Formats: sequence, structure tokens, C-alpha cells
Amino acid sequence: MNNYQVNENGYYGDFGGAYIPEMLYPNIEYLRQHYLNIMHEPAFQAEFQQLLRDYVGRPSPLFLAERLSEKYGTTVYLKREDLNHTGAHKINNTVGQILLAERLGKKRIIAETGAGQHGVATATVCALKGIECVVYMGEVDIERQAPNVARMKMMGATVIPATSGSKTLKDATNEAMRDWINNPLDTHYIIGSVVGPHPYPDMVARFQSVISEETRKQLQEKTGSETPDYVLACVGGGSNAMGMFYHFLDDEQVKLIAIEAAGKGVDSGESAATTLLGKEGVLHGSRSILMQTPDGQVVEPYSISAGLDYPGIGPQHAHLFKVKRAEYVSITDEEAMQAGLLCARLEGIIPAIESAHALAYLEKMNFTGKETVVVCLSGRGDKDLATYMKFFDL
Repeated sequence: MNNYQVNENGYYGDFGGAYIPEMLYPNIEYLRQHYLNIMHEPAFQAEFQQLLRDYVGRPSPLFLAERLSEKYGTTVYLKREDLNHTGAHKINNTVGQILLAERLGKKRIIAETGAGQHGVATATVCALKGIECVVYMGEVDIERQAPNVARMKMMGATVIPATSGSKTLKDATNEAMRDWINNPLDTHYIIGSVVGPHPYPDMVARFQSVISEETRKQLQEKTGSETPDYVLACVGGGSNAMGMFYHFLDDEQVKLIAIEAAGKGVDSGESAATTLLGKEGVLHGSRSILMQTPDGQVVEPYSISAGLDYPGIGPQHAHLFKVKRAEYVSITDEEAMQAGLLCARLEGIIPAIESAHALAYLEKMNFTGKETVVVCLSGRGDKDLATYMKFFDL
């Protein structure tokens, strides 16, 4: 059997590890030694499950999208992560990590955010637990995701703009890492995706795996089978995709499709299609696949979606790509926006532009009519209304 999970050295095949400054070693090492024990404690699990149920609103529904199904000539289900508290899948992970941080005795939380959904989810759990919260966000993203910035501030978080580089997610992550190096003792860094040094990719994937765990049970109830034919999810760093894939990894007959942002076209120079454009290298503490110049400098990614313009992917995704367990494809801004509008018109659901990338790939698939397809609707489109309005002149 193929092993798609992390090994004892923190690697998925050729990818992963912990490439970190010496200052962070004690933090990461302590986390690595304790995270699994803490997560498996009955008291931790009881509180985690209770919060997922009563605070987040899980299980999230698995919705049979009848009009999309009719359009594509097959059975399409939407896993409704957009219905979670705060409007995306990000809250699953922040609830888990805040409970972990409490048990590690941390008094201050830092986070990075792109689209703002992870920042909002982090500010939310910090308010819930009365813990200081600092969120780093690219200056460009602060401008295009103003409602999310307001939500974070309303919940008491300090939002610090990242003003270097492209002033987006990559730069916010750099700033958060710097903060952590300066405050290693009292601070826990809640990373929002399956990226970063080990044990983060594994930890975040485990917290997000509730998505596929629920999906299996819901499919069994609805179709009589736990396994669909296809599972689709958008991928930037890749946390919703990893959560959606997690409990299907060993079912080799289930085709996993991860959809990256092609931006203005894969060869346009304005893209975030990491697996198509990237090479192996180290970014933000782990070995993965990332977009880089011939001399190894990180290439600035681009996507109309603030949550997908990350120049790399998580190491587990890099492994799934390399061993061909999952297929990695890309969708342009134009295709994603049209798919978002179509979903709104056919199903009365306005998806986040990130999720619209996954929906757009349905156009490129050929169905016989007998397939069951699950698309992870990772977030709702409220935060993107200004972008939708501008794009469609609404």
C-alpha cells in the first residue's frame, strides 16, 4: 500500500521537513513531540468535537446540486464548508490549534492571512478563548478584503500590514515568521494551511480531515457508498483540499483533483499554477514545489482570488502530485469567475472565488452520467462581492 502520510522524520516522500532558523527549533521541536499526544487526549477530543458541533455548526451539509448535476450530466454534490461559522473551512483548524495552544501554555497567537478567512477564523477563536491575537496581512490583500479586516478588528485582533514584496500572502507569512522568531516563548503561530515546517502540514491536515470524514458518512447515507468517483477542491497552500482528500487517499479508485489558480493564463507571467510552473525547493520551512526563478528566488504569484495566490503548495500535495495520486490542474480568473456566477444563478449559492476555481473544472470533465462527484465548496462569496461586482459590472 502506498503511504501518503508523513513519516517519523516529517517527510512525505521527498517533501516536508523543518527548515527553520535555530531560534525556532525549541518551539517546533516541542510542538512536534507533543502535538499527537495532546490531540489524542480524550479531554482535547471532547472539547474539539463539542466546539465543531456547537460553535462551528458541523457537520456541514453535503448538498445534491440538482441543477449543476443536470448541466454536467452527472451527480454533483457540494460539501458546504461555506456554511461554517465565519464562512469557510479555516475555522476547523483554528479551533483545533487554539485548544493546542492553550494546552502548551501560550498567551499570544499570531497568524498570517491572504483572503482574510484564516485571519478571521483565528481572531474568532482568540476572542472565544480571551487570548491576544496578531494577524499579518499583505497590504494589497487588506485593500481587496476590507470586510474581513473589519471583522478581525471587531473581534479585537491587531492587523499588521505586510509592506514588502508583492504585499500579499507570501509576505504576510514572512512577517509572521519574523514575529515568531522574536517571541518564541509565549507565542503560538497558527499557520492557516498545510504548509510550513513539520509538524504543521500534518497537524493542519488532521484538523481539516473532518471534511472528508463527514463526507464519507454522508455519501453512505445518500448513495449507499462511502466513496465517490471524483473529489474536487481548489488548492493554494492546500488545506481545504487536504481535508477533502484525507480520508480518500487510500481508496485508489477515487480520483482526486486539485485545482490551482492559472490567473491570467499559465504562461502569462501572472499565475499561481504551482505544480505546472514550479520546481522543488524550500519555502516557509519545508521542502515542496514552488514557483522560482532559475537562481532560486521566489516568483510573485498572481490570482484574482486572494486565497490562491501562494507561490508554493503544501509538502503533502507536492508528494501526491509527484506520485500521481492526485491530479493537479489549473483554472484561469475568467473561468473561475464565470463558474462562480453560474453557481449563483443555478443553485442560489455564491461561492468564494477560491471555491469557484474547483467548480470551473467541471466544465473540462467528461462524464458518462453514472459518476458521483464531490466538490469542496470551501468558502462563501460574501468577502468577494466587490471583486464579483467589478468583474461582471453588477
